Amino acid sequence: MLLAVIFANLSSCIINDNIKDSTAPIDPGNDPNFQIVANTDDQFKDLNRKIIVFDIPIFAFKTVEDSKLIHVANILAQYLDNDEDGVVDNSTIHNQLKSGMPFIFLWKTTTERDAFIAPGGFNVYSIGEDSMNSTWHSNGHTGVFDGALESVWAFITKNGHQVSYPSTFSAQATSEISDAMNTARGGVFQNPPASYPAGAWYTNADITCNFSCQVTTYSFWVLSSMLGANENRLTDIQNEWTLNTRAKVQATDVKAWAIFTNTNYKLPSVLPDGTYKH
Repeated sequence: MLLAVIFANLSSCIINDNIKDSTAPIDPGNDPNFQIVANTDDQFKDLNRKIIVFDIPIFAFKTVEDSKLIHVANILAQYLDNDEDGVVDNSTIHNQLKSGMPFIFLWKTTTERDAFIAPGGFNVYSIGEDSMNSTWHSNGHTGVFDGALESVWAFITKNGHQVSYPSTFSAQATSEISDAMNTARGGVFQNPPASYPAGAWYTNADITCNFSCQVTTYSFWVLSSMLGANENRLTDIQNEWTLNTRAKVQATDVKAWAIFTNTNYKLPSVLPDGTYKH
């Protein structure tokens, strides 16, 4: 469904401390594609506004800046519609995302994040406002990394690819990406080991990151390097990931390369920059 059709059916309004429902439009920074609208869903009453991207809602606490909500919407749209022609590239993934009732919510404080309880049946993914940095894209991919790239991709692949193509993308021990990850780590580990074998190029040491988390993170490292996000980041990331360029992934991580260049999955080929142009 085209975004223009989606947004045509939404009313423009804002909620603030004094007005619950208002017809006053929100100025989202003159974004040509996305309209911030008031959230009137009772079950999400702590989240005062939202944007709908290809039928997928992104909610925000009132403490979150409009620009951050807009930025996440653009990143999500660019991942799903990477050629920016107004149509989601992979309908299988899109249908799975919608049927699984997932949504993203943005928070400013950990108190907000921890206090929010979603109704049963929803697959909820939260993103902290302070993890985003839209200027990273205009600064030549230098400085503080834009965490929205990783968070939104994790949302998509966990609720989309891993469910739609379990033999390839899931965290099952026998999946193709699990096998590729184990090769990258130099062994099979349910949780990060105290030290990785010599020669490993994926060495996540976060002890809170279980096998499923490791797979999701690995997926992002592969994709982001293939799309050019890490070319200037080797110093910052080499303690966890050393294949910071597309050429290095192709030459070294041949299993992952085969997965991510398989055209059947219609994976992104252009790095999102937060400026969806359809």
